[in-house]
Amino acid sequence: MRAPLGRSLSASCIVTNDPRKRFITEEGEAHCTRETVIATPQNNEPRYNERIRAREVRLIGPDGSQVGIRSTADALTLARELDLDLVEVAPLANPPVCRIMDYGKFRYEEAQKAKESRKKTTHVTIKEVKFRPKIGKGDFDTKVRHMRDFLEDGHKVKVTLQFRGREVAHPELGAKILDAALEQLGPLAKVETQARLEGRNMTMVLSPDKKAPAKKTDKDGTDAPQAESPAPAPTEENDNE
Repeated sequence: MRAPLGRSLSASCIVTNDPRKRFITEEGEAHCTRETVIATPQNNEPRYNERIRAREVRLIGPDGSQVGIRSTADALTLARELDLDLVEVAPLANPPVCRIMDYGKFRYEEAQKAKESRKKTTHVTIKEVKFRPKIGKGDFDTKVRHMRDFLEDGHKVKVTLQFRGREVAHPELGAKILDAALEQLGPLAKVETQARLEGRNMTMVLSPDKKAPAKKTDKDGTDAPQAESPAPAPTEENDNE
C-alpha cells in the first residue's frame, strides 16, 4: 500500500491497489475518493509554514485581527515578510484557521500552560497524626510541627485522639488537645471536618488554607521560632484501666 500525495493516513482510511482508487476502512470498503482524504497528524503539535496542507486558510494577523480567507501561499508570504511563522491553530475548521505568530514563542507558552495545569492537578494525600489525651509538651510540639509541615506541602491532615480505658468518658480532654493544636497552627489550617467521637477515637480533618501567609524564616534561612504552645495536658501518667 502507498499513501496518496506522500501523506500519512490514519487507520480509518487506507489506499488499496484498486485502479479505481477506492479506499477501505477497518469496517470494510468506504466510498471516499483520493480528493477527500485528509492526512492525520502524527503528533499533537500544530502544523506550521510549509507543513500546512490546505490550499486556503482563514487568516488571523499577529495582533489577533481577522484578515480573512487567503491562499496558503499568500498567507505564508505575509508571515515571512513579518519575520514570523504561519501556524494552523484550528485544523478542523473549513477552511483551517491559521495565525501569524512566532512559533517558537507559541510552543514555549503552550508548554508553560501544560506545566501549570499539571501543578493544579497535583495529587493531595491525607496524612494522619495521632495524639493521646495525656501527652507531654515536647511530644505535643513535635506532632504539631509535623502537622505544619504536611499542611505547608499542600496535604490534608487527619488528627486522631486515641482514648484508653475510662478516658473515653472524658471527651473534653481530647477537645482540649485539638483546640491547642489549632491554636498553634493559626491561619495555616482550616477545619474541613469537625471533631467527632467514633468509638474510642476522636477525629478531625484539617486542610491547608491557601490564604495563609508564607512560611517565615530568619535572616540565616532557618525557621522563625513559633510562639510557645500552651500546656495542653499534664505529662502522661499511668492509667488505672
